[in-house]
Amino acid sequence: MMPSGRKVTIVDVAAEAGVSFGTVSRVINNDVHVRPETRERVLKAMERLGFVANRQARSLAGGRTNTIGLLVPDVGTGYIGEIIRGIDAELTLRGMDLIIYTTHRTASKEAGYVANLATGMVDGLLLVLPRNPADYVGTLTQRNFPFVLIDHQGTGQECPAVGATNWQGAYEATEYLIKLGHRRIGFITGWMDLGCAQDRLEGYRAALRTNHIPEAPELIYEGTFAQPDGYMGASAFLDLPDPPTAIFASNDVMAMGVMDAVRNRGLRVPDDISVLGFDDIPQAALVRPALTTVQQPLEKMGRVAAQMLLDRLQNPARTIERIELPTRLIVRESCQAPRGSIEPFPVPQGFSSKGGDSLDR
Repeated sequence: MMPSGRKVTIVDVAAEAGVSFGTVSRVINNDVHVRPETRERVLKAMERLGFVANRQARSLAGGRTNTIGLLVPDVGTGYIGEIIRGIDAELTLRGMDLIIYTTHRTASKEAGYVANLATGMVDGLLLVLPRNPADYVGTLTQRNFPFVLIDHQGTGQECPAVGATNWQGAYEATEYLIKLGHRRIGFITGWMDLGCAQDRLEGYRAALRTNHIPEAPELIYEGTFAQPDGYMGASAFLDLPDPPTAIFASNDVMAMGVMDAVRNRGLRVPDDISVLGFDDIPQAALVRPALTTVQQPLEKMGRVAAQMLLDRLQNPARTIERIELPTRLIVRESCQAPRGSIEPFPVPQGFSSKGGDSLDR
């Protein structure tokens, strides 16, 4: 045991275990090039001496912290929760820790967190829906600091990123509504400085063009992915002289806001207004009526992003990847043919009008 008040050092652990302090350092950093019996001897010495590794000191000495930093806009949605679940599961398998910072979509706060974390507090960064990554991506790249963006495709091919087929998902969802018989379809966007929001809007527009339906500017409402935007957007649509018969919201949270607005007008979903979302967060299957939505593989996005980042830590020269995972349309109970149709429109091939059936690519 060390004298009272004296701080236990890596040298003390090395002496106790009968190894070099380099070996102790490798054990602390989870280096695979340590024999199991040696690792066990060092860990037992640490326990006996009460040694606690100082991650920041290790990073300053050129070691690894075995910690990944994660920046998210908030932690209050199923969307973020599913991505974090995938990240955490993958990091746990690799024996890595996770530090989460919430940016609340504030560009200066986001840039400040990135600057601090990249000084050695963590080994790498994962950023979900970053507000303005162009401000710091160049700096991270110059420093060769490992990072991966999640659900953001607006920063060029030199930036490692994991996302989903947002354009295709929005296109197929809009076409599904059109094939049900809808011609006036309201669309509520997300933050338009995000590539995923832009892609979803363009997918909606492309489906209208393909089906020779003129785009109506009054049927596009700019939102921010927040539930109140769904409520306000739907209210604005319902105030129109010729309101839409279906509303497509760019995420499920806003779609739930749409449902609230429809009910508060004394109308019913889907009898009076069909509602469609995007993401397929867990709550989408629990609301009534159950929400038809475009499923993003959120947990898998988190896992793949974590895998990509850890691979870059092992091999910094690895070729930069930009991965798009497939979306699919989950058909539940919130959409049907518009009221007043002369005859029921057939459900598009590959879909069912009940339950949670889906179309896989």
